[in-house]
This record gives sequence, structure tokens and C-alpha cells, in this order.
Amino acid sequence: MKCIILAAGYATRLYPLTKNKAKPLLEVAGKPILNHIIEKVEKIDSIDEVYIVTNEKFTSSFQEWVTNYQGDKLVTVVNDHTTTNDNRLGAIADIQYVLERHEINEDIMVLAGDNLFEFELLDFVHFYHEVNADCISSHELDDIEEMKRTGIVEVNEEGIVASFEEKPSKPKSNLAVPPFYLYKSSTLPLFKQYLAEGNNPDAPGNFIPWLIQRRNVYAFTFEGLRHDIGTMESYEKVQKLF
Repeated sequence: MKCIILAAGYATRLYPLTKNKAKPLLEVAGKPILNHIIEKVEKIDSIDEVYIVTNEKFTSSFQEWVTNYQGDKLVTVVNDHTTTNDNRLGAIADIQYVLERHEINEDIMVLAGDNLFEFELLDFVHFYHEVNADCISSHELDDIEEMKRTGIVEVNEEGIVASFEEKPSKPKSNLAVPPFYLYKSSTLPLFKQYLAEGNNPDAPGNFIPWLIQRRNVYAFTFEGLRHDIGTMESYEKVQKLF
């Protein structure tokens, strides 16, 4: 299995903090957000390589991070060669860029580089092997306004995703979908097909409603907190919590 960490955004909502620093490299509790994520990835023996996909602006910063990395995974920084928020590829196009550039044909784990979470990715992988199918992660929310700002899924009694809606005005459930995914190797060609059909290349969740029309996707529901660091307020909040 390979792991792709999405880190090609420009985080303009966090300016001036991220004007010259990639969001995953912002520190929380004395270490970069990326370190918190990688420590959970390291517990998964089946992952033998991690690809951090970023842009022209921050490639050297991530390469410097890799030179100081003390863990046991092979880490490769992939430059998608975009230069501004206006010409960015989008997360789904970035996944496809890594798949093509590095000729990946194994199962993949996809993670956003700007989320902190309590659950163990190893549990997510165990679930994935049990169902032997593509998987998303999900967790319960109790704040209706928060539900309207994220992806929401309905899941049937077998744990299969029945519907997915990004930022719904009237959420159909309280199951939110953070950007952590596991895809089978047989699914990888579908990223190219999705993009070739002219679908939205941006947020990684956009791929899910298209995918569930073609194959079963299971939801792994985790407990514990998850923090999406997208604004100054959310960054300040995790600073206090951690």
C-alpha cells in the first residue's frame, strides 16, 4: 500500500501565517501538523512509501522536512508545478498526478495534510481489509451548522455508502466525512476517467458521489475528535486543545 498526503493547497484563509509556510508544516504542540499525521501512518506496516504532493512554492520546504524525518517510511515529495491558488490542480487531479508520475498500481491511502485526529489509521486499514472494498471515514456531528460545512453521507445497514452530499443545506444524516480514504488498486483507473469526464477536480470528497454509482464504498465510523485546520480560529482552537 502507498500513502498520498495532499499538501498542494495555498491556505489563503490562513494568511499571513501561510504566506511563506505550507499549512501542514504549521506547528501544533511543538511539532508540524504533518508529524502528527505521519506518526499514525508509521504504525501501518503495509504502507512502504508516502508521497507528499505539493506545489512549486512549497516543494523545497517539504524536501527540507524529509531530510529531518526520523521515521521508517520512504517519503517522496511530488511537485505538481502549480504556482498560485488560481492555477492549482485540485486534490483529485493531484492524486491522479501522483498515480501517473510514479506509476502506482497498489492500494492507496489518501489523507489531507491539514487535519488532526484522534483515531488510529491502523484501525481504518483493518476495517478496509475486512470489507475488501473502497472505504471512506466518517464520524458523527451534533452541530447542524458544522454539518452544512462538510461532506455528509447516508449509510445502509451493511455499512455501504448510500448517498454523499458536499456541504448540504439540509443534511440527510449526521455522519460527516473527513478527507481520509482507502482505495483498491482496481479503483485507481477511475480517477483518470472521473477527470476525463470533466468532473470537479478540487475537493477530494467530490469523487465519492461519482464512485458510489459504480461500486460499493464502505464507511468506517470512528470516534474521537477530528480537527480541520482551515481558518485562523480553527488553528488557534487546536493550539489550545493540544
